[in-house]
Amino acid sequence: MMRHDEYIEHDALGIAQRIADREITPAEALAAARARLTQVDGRLNSVVHQMDDIADERAGATVTGAFAGVPFLIKDLFQDYAGVPTTYGNAALKRAAFCPTEHAEIVKRFMASGVNIFGKTNTPEFGAKAITEPVANGSTRNPWNSEHTPGGSSGGSAAAVAAGVVPMAGANDGGGSIRIPAACCGLFGLKPGRARVPAGPHRTDQAHGISVDHVVTRSVRDSAAMLDATAGYEPGAIVKLQTPETSYLQAIERPPEPLRIGVMEASPLGTPVSNEAHAAIRTTTALLADLGHHAEPAAPALDGAQLCRDFLMVWFVHMASAVDEIRAQTGCGADGFELDTRALAHLGRSYSAVEYTVMLERWQGYRQALAAFHRRYDLLLTPTLASPPVKIGALETPIWQQRLLRPLLRLPSARALIKSGMVDQLANENLQHVPFTQLANLTGVPAMSVPLSMTPGGLPMGSQFVAPPGGETLLLRLAAQLEHAAPWFDRLPTLSS
Repeated sequence: MMRHDEYIEHDALGIAQRIADREITPAEALAAARARLTQVDGRLNSVVHQMDDIADERAGATVTGAFAGVPFLIKDLFQDYAGVPTTYGNAALKRAAFCPTEHAEIVKRFMASGVNIFGKTNTPEFGAKAITEPVANGSTRNPWNSEHTPGGSSGGSAAAVAAGVVPMAGANDGGGSIRIPAACCGLFGLKPGRARVPAGPHRTDQAHGISVDHVVTRSVRDSAAMLDATAGYEPGAIVKLQTPETSYLQAIERPPEPLRIGVMEASPLGTPVSNEAHAAIRTTTALLADLGHHAEPAAPALDGAQLCRDFLMVWFVHMASAVDEIRAQTGCGADGFELDTRALAHLGRSYSAVEYTVMLERWQGYRQALAAFHRRYDLLLTPTLASPPVKIGALETPIWQQRLLRPLLRLPSARALIKSGMVDQLANENLQHVPFTQLANLTGVPAMSVPLSMTPGGLPMGSQFVAPPGGETLLLRLAAQLEHAAPWFDRLPTLSS
């Protein structure tokens, strides 16, 4: 059997190469991944469903692709695998033992890359939070310190990768859900731009394109190679993007020319930014200068607080749609959903179509402001997190708020709450620790979190770079340059069973 210390020496491409060279078999790689999962997941709770029979069969089959035979996990949210239970972190779907009837297109492309999917990872209910603490499946913990969150919503995937269960795992990002857990867990996380990667067949252009799929990884080259495997047009997509002249994996072999980078450290919400976040940016800007890049304070000329409110409105309305759809599908009552989810859905139902349309029209202003910024700067640099990863339970809705919400949910409308300024309060409470990531989602541009810093307390901190449309190649080339200058691959948490 492949030892764990031998297994974690390699990224996904490295494991694939050992399989191709017949040094190990896909079954041995799978056994190593399962052994590590057994060792650590009692503490972490990163995987909510194992796909043993499916994975065993694939390990014995002839598989091709860049990652042929590499153990892999998909997220239990929008990465549907036909016939496999899917919960989206939701009790109603879990009780109904819901199983999709067809693969999501992203899962088909993951499989075409050769990976061996052997489980699904934990997520907050419908991916709506930057932590991973669903009532239905329990909390996922950070391998660096199990008292802290791995972030969300791809927290289960990030925890599994950081703990050495797999070298990369499926993730998606509708407001920071790749970049935030990557930052919390010391990983590389790239959010591709709108329509770069498929989201179909049922959710093409998910939430007007703010949500996209990819992976969290330990190495930049794994992320690049998986983007090569998954990117490209799918029938029904809103646009057909131009294919890069050079593959992403080939592109990272050459560092970028000297870049001009604008640095924004102040929270767009006006909420505090921790000393650890500022320190992470100082570390990053010093490294950038050593590499010949120029970084200076600058920010897009837009109303960041309004952008965060608009981001939440999208989530509120789509939460209402999701709750109604699942209630109709499962016949489950209110007890099939978390109280916070029901409250957000209640707010979503209370907006008019006119208000929602006006909100969508504001997006054009955000895109124009960011485009104007990128005419002067190649990239925007911000902290990924405004504070170190919070403790498990720290963002749970207080008991007094829960008591207030229950009678309010019985009212026919939440208009009074919207007019009272509660949305501003929710924005501050829910986004104050992660106020920097939503900009890239609403504008549809690619962004990444790079793990360049650690706090004095031993928790990872990420640095976020935001590119203009089509900037995935530039981001990956810079990430590879940073990785070479300040390696993080061998920086792993110490875990025991």
